[in-house]
Amino acid sequence: MKIYDRRTRHYELVEQFGASKLEFLYNNVFGRIFLRLAVSHFVSNIYGKVNSTKRSAKKIPAFVNEHHIKMDDFEQRKYTSFNDFFTRKIRYGKRPVNMAKDVLISPADSKLLVYEIDDEMRMMVKGRGYTLDEILGDAEAAQEFKGGKALVFRLSVDDYHRFCYPDRGCLISRKTIKGRLHTVSPISKRYKIYKENYREVNMLKTENFGTLAYIEVGAMLIGRIVDNGTDVFDKGQEKGYFEPGGSTVVMLVNNVEIDQDIMEQSDMGIETKVRYGERIGTVL
Repeated sequence: MKIYDRRTRHYELVEQFGASKLEFLYNNVFGRIFLRLAVSHFVSNIYGKVNSTKRSAKKIPAFVNEHHIKMDDFEQRKYTSFNDFFTRKIRYGKRPVNMAKDVLISPADSKLLVYEIDDEMRMMVKGRGYTLDEILGDAEAAQEFKGGKALVFRLSVDDYHRFCYPDRGCLISRKTIKGRLHTVSPISKRYKIYKENYREVNMLKTENFGTLAYIEVGAMLIGRIVDNGTDVFDKGQEKGYFEPGGSTVVMLVNNVEIDQDIMEQSDMGIETKVRYGERIGTVL
């Protein structure tokens, strides 16, 4: 896949983690026999338990080397398991948060694509049509985002897996939508993953951007999304984290102008690399 790095203004070619295994599961007749098991919470729970053992810590050095992870950005300590490493915390000052009131920030280190929401509250994601009530599980709440934008922040295995609030505000509602755990990548494009996958749907009332929908989407081998359970929050405050794997945060917004470089890439179907706390747009 090709992604755009807005800091260097260059494109990067990146490989899908576990691509050959995913291709087998999704695009092979025999692989699809095993797919139903692979996207279950049962397999995810087993994977999580294995990665919580002390023995799993042996995987860390090779993982860091393979994915070129800058460990200077993170806590300097001994990790007791692969799970402990995967949910590591950033060092102070390594992810400065843009605190300007009119600035919308990225909630996570991720790859961002922006989609327009039409007046019928539909959007096209990688060739699949979605209605907002399919994503939110709530037709009434979907009305709030008519004509707005959907921001899809895809976290890959090399990313920092903690995520934050995009503005100061308070929680309106929170609910869990049970579902499967398909991989959130182009390989699974035949499935409507934002309708089918397990997700946590949060409606937030924010100080500068009105009502936002903030949706954490589970993915293959991620059966657990940890939410810190805060009802009143500040901009840039940690909201929670994903356990091992890659996953996605989807934000539905209105009255926001997304930065031009991000929109230009999104219009071409190319993800832009963004970081936790950095500016991605401004209030209209």
